[in-house]
Amino acid sequence: MAEQTLQPPLASKGAIKAWFQALASTRGYDLVIRVVFICWILFLALPNAVGVVTQVRAHSGMWDLALLADVLARSGVLLFFVLAALLVLVRIRPIGKAHGLQPRLSALAGSFLLLSVALFPRHDLSIGLNLLSAGLIFLGHILAAYTLAWLGRSFSIMAEARRLVSDGPYALVRHPLYVAEEIAAIGLFLQYASLWTALLMVASLGFQFQRIRNEEQILRETFPEYAAYAARTRRLIPGVY
Repeated sequence: MAEQTLQPPLASKGAIKAWFQALASTRGYDLVIRVVFICWILFLALPNAVGVVTQVRAHSGMWDLALLADVLARSGVLLFFVLAALLVLVRIRPIGKAHGLQPRLSALAGSFLLLSVALFPRHDLSIGLNLLSAGLIFLGHILAAYTLAWLGRSFSIMAEARRLVSDGPYALVRHPLYVAEEIAAIGLFLQYASLWTALLMVASLGFQFQRIRNEEQILRETFPEYAAYAARTRRLIPGVY
């Protein structure tokens, strides 16, 4: 009796899973996901665009080094988000993707969790620390934009395989985009440094490492040549790790 009672829910669960996998392979689903991500990315970019325009208008003719650094940092973030939105729009469809909830949650949390530090009080930094923070944010996002340019239509937020990119910055490390993002994250953290934001950064790093494992697994499954590429290329730090 117990066996008979369990069969309908299990069958129903399997049918739902099969239905969702079939839905996820359609062009309509892919289009909806692209639109959602583009809207979200542009929403994140909006404060930086407004900030750049506000700074330029408010300080016309009265620029100093700290202000220039802040505008450059905001411009770097804006460039990264705009380029990411464009690449989501034109990217090719994946030929392999990680299944299940965990890879999706890890990708979203790794990408956006650290942005919640902006909910905490911002510190009034010294000129030196403000320049360091702005410089790291600008450098990180410029490197990220450069990496996105190499990825091109293979860019993905989720753990998906479109084509194997192993040249340019990907000849130095397997995940240069994450290295660039963490450089910018350190710069952002300096402005909001506290115990709680430190915990957020640690949690964000944890999701990023899980995200790396998810991506490497699907790349190994999709591209036989990935094993040789991984054997000769370090994960995050050239010659070290």
